[in-house]
Amino acid sequence: MPETLLRVEGLKKFFHVRRGFPNPKTVTVRALDEISFDVKRGRTFGLVGESGCGKSTAGRSVLRLVEPDSGVVRFDGQDVLSADAKTMRILRRRMQIIFQDPYSSLNPRKRIGAALAEPLLVHGLADRREAHERVLKLLDEVGLPADAANRFPHEFSGGQRQRIGIARALTVGPDLIVADEPVSALDVSIQAQILLLLSRLQETHNLSFVFISHDLGVVRYFCQDMAVMYLGRIVEKGPIPGIFQEPLHPYTKTLRDASPVPDPDTRKSFERIEGEVPSAVAPPSGCHFHPRCPHSMEICKKVYPIWYQVDAERGVACHLYGTEGTNHPSSD
Repeated sequence: MPETLLRVEGLKKFFHVRRGFPNPKTVTVRALDEISFDVKRGRTFGLVGESGCGKSTAGRSVLRLVEPDSGVVRFDGQDVLSADAKTMRILRRRMQIIFQDPYSSLNPRKRIGAALAEPLLVHGLADRREAHERVLKLLDEVGLPADAANRFPHEFSGGQRQRIGIARALTVGPDLIVADEPVSALDVSIQAQILLLLSRLQETHNLSFVFISHDLGVVRYFCQDMAVMYLGRIVEKGPIPGIFQEPLHPYTKTLRDASPVPDPDTRKSFERIEGEVPSAVAPPSGCHFHPRCPHSMEICKKVYPIWYQVDAERGVACHLYGTEGTNHPSSD
């Protein structure tokens, strides 16, 4: 069993925003409500859920791009949240991010070569000549020509810009990369190319990933473990094969059944989820999923389910499970 590289325990982040006109009021957005997960060295952990469930906030909180309110984040045994500025500077070399929109994350007035060399110069890892050589090697590694170093971000396609984003994340030799929806804005054919590139880089550099996505097909291909998020909380987590073969939470089952299967002869039937995702400002009482759940019971409306650890790797937060044994709907 690979060792744990990243451990997240009880991570919480609430945003306080002003809403309303003409008399605005301060409301609390429960973006993350005590989530926990582990990422093994050399493996990919997927965070899955609908838009607004908090998965991107989770990725940014792990890196302290967003400061969490509470919780524990340990990277290779080091406490990330209590680290001072000097320690964080060292940790940031080992923890990088690939943003969903590579264009907005690149300086439009800076040439690609300068943008990629900047982290090396800031961290004192190379002089200008060595940085230039490293940039050319990175561009070749992600499938871009050497003359890309002299061009500006607007001169590249979306897929090429994402390759630049990947190269930038690799510049300082990280151990962990948070990939925040890295292929969601790309065409399907380009998605496949980027995923193949990430897989090759993972093997070459022994990288670990936190892979954030709403696409279960992509997660099934690229990840080994996953957690399903709903309205700021994790409702199920475990290894990919087990979750896809026998999803435990009704929400997970619906997501799996709604994911397309690349077989024209396959006919699928699934229970529809009625209604919209509730607001994180005013989540439903009890289990947040109960207004949309086909298996909702009276207790679901009043009490949020405790976390039930099915085995060493599988866990779920659902009233259909408990210490008295499982009583869950068929996942066929």
